[in-house]
Amino acid sequence: MSLGPTAAVAAKMPAKPRQSKTIMTGRMPWYSMDGAPNRPYIIGIAGGSASGKTTVSQRILQNLGSQVVLLSMDSFYKSLTDEEIARAHRNEHNFDHPTSFDYDILFDVLRKLKDGKSVEVPVYDFSTHSRLKDKTTTIYGANVIIFEGIFALFDQSVRDLMDLKVFVDTDSDIRLARRLKRDIAERGRDVAGVLQQYNMFVKPAFDEFIYPTMKFADVIIPRGKENLVAIDLIMKHIQHQLDERGLSFRHQLAKANFPAELPSTVVVMPPRGQLKALHTIIRDKTTSRSDFIFYSERLSCLVMERALAESPHVERVVRTPTGDTYAGLAMTENICGVSVIRSGATMESGLRRVYKDVPIGKLLIQSSPISGEPELHYCKLPVDIKDRVVLLMDATIASGAAALMAIRVLLDHEVKEENIIFTTLIAAPPGLHAIHRAFPRVRVVVSEVDPEINDQYHILPGIGNYADRYFGSDD
Repeated sequence: MSLGPTAAVAAKMPAKPRQSKTIMTGRMPWYSMDGAPNRPYIIGIAGGSASGKTTVSQRILQNLGSQVVLLSMDSFYKSLTDEEIARAHRNEHNFDHPTSFDYDILFDVLRKLKDGKSVEVPVYDFSTHSRLKDKTTTIYGANVIIFEGIFALFDQSVRDLMDLKVFVDTDSDIRLARRLKRDIAERGRDVAGVLQQYNMFVKPAFDEFIYPTMKFADVIIPRGKENLVAIDLIMKHIQHQLDERGLSFRHQLAKANFPAELPSTVVVMPPRGQLKALHTIIRDKTTSRSDFIFYSERLSCLVMERALAESPHVERVVRTPTGDTYAGLAMTENICGVSVIRSGATMESGLRRVYKDVPIGKLLIQSSPISGEPELHYCKLPVDIKDRVVLLMDATIASGAAALMAIRVLLDHEVKEENIIFTTLIAAPPGLHAIHRAFPRVRVVVSEVDPEINDQYHILPGIGNYADRYFGSDD
């Protein structure tokens, strides 16, 4: 059977948008069963220039791994005017004054991170003393955020976002020696220029603005990076916070009580002959891999066609080759796909066959071999995804644990809940009810619903491990 695209579907799409990519190692669920995110733990680390703030932060990062994101205040320097740049080249511009930083952007970034959102952090070029216009750093997926800088504790609105405030207190002679070594070796400056800037700006700024912020600190680290005992205590405190915030609810989702009727937001395709025949083939354990792939992709096309019917349309009148007019429909919103790897990737070809040039993002969500909970390992989405209708793809929905994580990622990237259409081939009632309970405006399009899941979270009668059968990685 050949599935020809409709006129609206076949219309030429804009060029594929730039994509933002986040790589992580096993981010556990950061939200509750009702889908609400738990706020990350924000630590502010302040101290004088070359006091060891960055080294302390990096040691924490190395020990706690990808659960921690490091954010430097240097990213929020204001771009200088031509006159200010000329003064900077003469070592006459004060980079150690509070007015050198853009607190509005800084607060907005920290607030969004606190709310679990994806953010774009400016990149500051010290050689040109300006922010790079076409380059930012994407931060998303932090359970702990370390914000470090000389004025990290200066602004009250920024301080109020912090859960733990740290001041690194290092002797002034040691800080000067480190600054000399750093600026000469890494920034190509001469001794006279470094000393001139230190005496004119750095030391007065520390005495007037930075040192007084010590009174806001919850923890003071004497001797900076050399104080391994203090750093170890902070790391243990952070790990305790992570342990307390760790969420585990896959078993609860699978065993939760739910109504007999499916939610109204779930669209189950009518079990007509063609659909039933396709299910019979792909569920048969004797079906060859080549046949499994072929008929699974046919089924994916049908699901995608049905899902596109759920997307917004407007009336459109076109002129036919005979000179007459035809009153039809056209889509009102840009559409993109997002596949949950691995099994969701098998549905991409079906989407591409019914929607030309559609951009597709990817989420790598895998079950932890220890806890069985879903873990987010990779996230690559179109940068304009918040302005699109998203067809979220995963071949099966059992308990709904991975589905909740995938939807939460999209919401964190500012996709509207009502603009998410979850497409799947086979689902079980616990997963469908879990999605509706947490995200009642998300629609689900499924070709067939099986009655239950077992203690191993397998759908019954099910299809086996869909991705293993498709990619040939099963026994």
